[in-house]
This record gives sequence, structure tokens and C-alpha cells, in this order.
Amino acid sequence: MVDPHYWHGKSTVVLGASSGLGLEIAAQLFAAGANVTMVARNVKKLDAARDAILAKCPNSESDALQVATADLGDDQSTSELFSNFQKLDAVFNAIGQSGRKAIADTSPADFQQMWEVNFLTAVRAVRAALPMLLESKGHFVQIGSLASKSASRYLGAYPATKFPLAAYFQQLRLELQPNGLHPMLVCPGPIARSDAGQRYANQTTDLPDTAKQPGGGVKVKAIAPDWLVQRILQGCQRREAEIVVPAKAKLLFAISQLSATWGDFILKKKT
Repeated sequence: MVDPHYWHGKSTVVLGASSGLGLEIAAQLFAAGANVTMVARNVKKLDAARDAILAKCPNSESDALQVATADLGDDQSTSELFSNFQKLDAVFNAIGQSGRKAIADTSPADFQQMWEVNFLTAVRAVRAALPMLLESKGHFVQIGSLASKSASRYLGAYPATKFPLAAYFQQLRLELQPNGLHPMLVCPGPIARSDAGQRYANQTTDLPDTAKQPGGGVKVKAIAPDWLVQRILQGCQRREAEIVVPAKAKLLFAISQLSATWGDFILKKKT
């Protein structure tokens, strides 16, 4: 269970907090007594998200929930954001972008654009927050994907821009975990959302019908966001290295490392 004693009074930042999983992370941290700064680019969406959280927690201290705008695609904006803090206990990066496209139609520009969003935002945030997180022996939690471990069909540049997160976080663990940093990569399957199956409709007109489905048609149950966030916060409390949901996907990853042919065969059966 999430331990409110652990999170009470901790200084936390949630990147990509105006919607989706980032919003749920901010809400649960605030409910657990943490001081939360919600970060995104759109101030109107941020304010609406903050109001929604406060409406669910009317008896909580509203000053403990703040908003800040920043563009994590820009070095200076990222540095300015983190310069506003004197202490940080945890950073949660939920910034990310997916899409649908046949790999043969995915251009270098497509890869570059998604690389900036899915990978370099994490690098910028880690570098900017690192001195404070080392001082506090704090957490940097990155929301990755099953695509951080295994590619699939018709996801365009997405897997190639999520895969590097696994390597980067392994490097962080090897080099900086002994100094106190807790880096944790979270690799979930499709997360339940109201527009599932319709979100990529305009990108899949020339692709098989399964391409529009969550995860490109992966045969796993959609993950409840509230449950996933509880699992993430528990993972921080235990200082886990990595979270993969569903856990059975680890078997596919292991088989793929032993045999690419068998890994591809199983993946085709499961998508």
C-alpha cells in the first residue's frame, strides 16, 4: 500500500501533469501529503487539473499543490524550472508521445521529433534535478512503456524512441545509485482511457484495423491508472529498479534476448 507517512511533506515534481497518468500521479501524491508541483506547457490545462484535484481533497492544504509551466524540449526552460527548488525528493516524468505509422513510411524527421519528446526530455530533467536528488537520496521515476523493451508493428518511431530509456536508466543505476539516486523506469502496457480504440483513428486509415487499438493491438488487459500509480509509489518506497506491467511480459523480453526468431513469433501471436 501507499504509505502516507513516507510521502508526507516530501517535495515532488510531476512533469506532464495536466492530464493522463501524470495527473493521476499528482493527485495521489497530494492525497498522500506530499508537496506537489504540477508541470506542463499549457497553463489553462494545468489550472483545470489542479482545481480537479483540490475538489477531490477539499480538506487538504491547497498551498501544497502548485503549478508551473515549462517546455522540457528546451534546455533553458528545463534549467529555469528546476532552479526554483531548493530541495527535491522525487521527480516523476510522464511526458511522452505515441503514434501509428508503417515503419517504411516513418521519416527521419518523425524519429527526431519523437526522440525529443520521449527521450531527451528525460535526459534534460535528470541533469537539472540531479544535484538535489543526490542530496536527498531521492527518486527519479520515468514512465516508459512495454515498447521500452520490445517493438511491435505499426507504431512508427515510438519503440525506437522508448528503447533508449532502458539503456539510460541502467546507466543511471550503475553510476549514480551508489551515490543515493533512485532511478526507476516504469514499463506499462496500454493504460485504460476513455478514447481507447479511437485515439489514432486518423493515423490508421491505411493500416490494419488492429493498429488503431491500444498498444497496436497487444493482447493484454488495459491497466487502471489509479492502480498503476499506487504500484509506482510503492516501487519508490521499496526503491525498485524497474516496474513492468503486466509482469508476464518479462518472459517475452527474456525469450527475445535468447532468440530473436522466437521472440518475434511470440510477439506476432500476442498482438
